[in-house]
Amino acid sequence: MVALYPGSFDPVTNGHVDIILRSAKIFDRLVVGVAKNISKVAVFDVQERLFMLNKVFKDIKNIEITAFDGLLIDFAKHRGLKIIIRGLRAVTDFEYEFQMALTNKMLDDDIETFFISSCNKYSYLSSSIVKEVARFGGNIDSMVPEHIRSMLLEKFSKKLYISGGKNG
Repeated sequence: MVALYPGSFDPVTNGHVDIILRSAKIFDRLVVGVAKNISKVAVFDVQERLFMLNKVFKDIKNIEITAFDGLLIDFAKHRGLKIIIRGLRAVTDFEYEFQMALTNKMLDDDIETFFISSCNKYSYLSSSIVKEVARFGGNIDSMVPEHIRSMLLEKFSKKLYISGGKNG
């Protein structure tokens, strides 16, 4: 059985890594779909996000990393994927994710959404929080894999310098 775990992954967090690893144990194959989300202003472009994910999961054979554009349901149908994985951190995620699952079900009755709750140590974690902490020089060691930490710090050190932040 093949499942799809979509997201913007801007950046990949340890919470994402946890959900992906747990999903890869359940399903024969897991497609991680990196959304080219036009409603969000990304820190990393799609190629950088694909690079991050490929580096984290390079040794796991049943994980495929790919990008998609447009509606998630269209991507799933195009790839013949019938299961969408969504992670839930807290009750606040549930309302949005449930609404999306019902919308996807209305668009294609053959596609099911499986919810996987985050483990406790990542229940607070989001890409937005990681970016905010990194932007202001906070410690993100426990929030992201090491090479993603380096990429974030490099990205924000350039932005702080250019914008006249702490270096200007």
